[in-house]
Amino acid sequence: MTHLWVRAESRPNEDRVGITPAGVRDLVAAGFRVTVEDSRTRVIPAAEYAAAGATIAAEGSWRAAPADAIVFGLKELPEDESPLTHRHIMFGHAFKGQPAGQVLLRRFRAGGGRLYDLEYLLDEDGRRLAAFGYWAGFAGAAVALKCWAAQARGGICGPVAPYPGRAALTDELRAELDATGQPRPRAIVIGALGRVGTGASDLCAEMGVRVTKWDMAETAHGGPFPEILLHEIFLNCILAMPGTPVFVPADAVNPGRALRVIGDIACDPTSEFSPIKVYDRTTDWAVPALRVAQTPPLDVTAIDNLPSMLPRESSEDYARQLLPVLRGLSAIDAGPWGRAAAIFDTHLKGLSA
Repeated sequence: MTHLWVRAESRPNEDRVGITPAGVRDLVAAGFRVTVEDSRTRVIPAAEYAAAGATIAAEGSWRAAPADAIVFGLKELPEDESPLTHRHIMFGHAFKGQPAGQVLLRRFRAGGGRLYDLEYLLDEDGRRLAAFGYWAGFAGAAVALKCWAAQARGGICGPVAPYPGRAALTDELRAELDATGQPRPRAIVIGALGRVGTGASDLCAEMGVRVTKWDMAETAHGGPFPEILLHEIFLNCILAMPGTPVFVPADAVNPGRALRVIGDIACDPTSEFSPIKVYDRTTDWAVPALRVAQTPPLDVTAIDNLPSMLPRESSEDYARQLLPVLRGLSAIDAGPWGRAAAIFDTHLKGLSA
């Protein structure tokens, strides 16, 4: 019997979950055993999972889960460097040379466990089978506009927090933009045809922001891209990979630009493939903006769990996409799970001592 263990998220400001009670009910009916950890922050209460047929376990008890359990979460594990003995499903951020990712891989090597990275859960044509992209783009554009509004008031963006729903976010943001008394800024979205870019473009349109939409055709020449500096806001919505051109070079901090806010929604500054060279670290909910130039101001916002700003919508959307793939866990060495395992094995073999 396949045993799926849904762990509580340990990261601050992470209220999402990758499976809903309806999904648990579906898996239990298919013969799965499902354990769901209790959580003080998850947007869906544990009682709803219990009613769907899950066993409820204590928060953080995955370390003592049966050896055959497949531990399923979304974001990072606690960074205690302990060996990882289980099979884990999560976003590992470990395959692009990220320093924290290298530590994670060493933990798997030490414990004999395995990572099935959700970012690399792909179909036969290499397309992701489930993604939070739309809501990352939607929320990321909202934070970038908040940064612009804060600049217009002579300050810098303050803390952000989750919203009970989409309308609450858009109502608040519209009021902030109106209060500046200034015309809406111009935005350029790169990756506009993808999930992330669609979400970012939709938020901008809802706020009355004019959007220049670029995708592969507009960036195929490899740069430079001076057009980006002619917009007040740049929203990066592409996944960095080998061959990705530089969109914002290090000298973009100099005067003579209209650019005031960069929303790096893809948020991979520690990767050598990052297309934005004016910053080197992520921002967070408490301090969402990093000021990289003063005259005129240029702020970068790069929060790497943006969909959790709308945890209900993003969880339900992602869980709907992922459920058909979870049903295939009973054959974890085949199909998309087998492909994800092969990617992990390749990177584990290439790991330095």
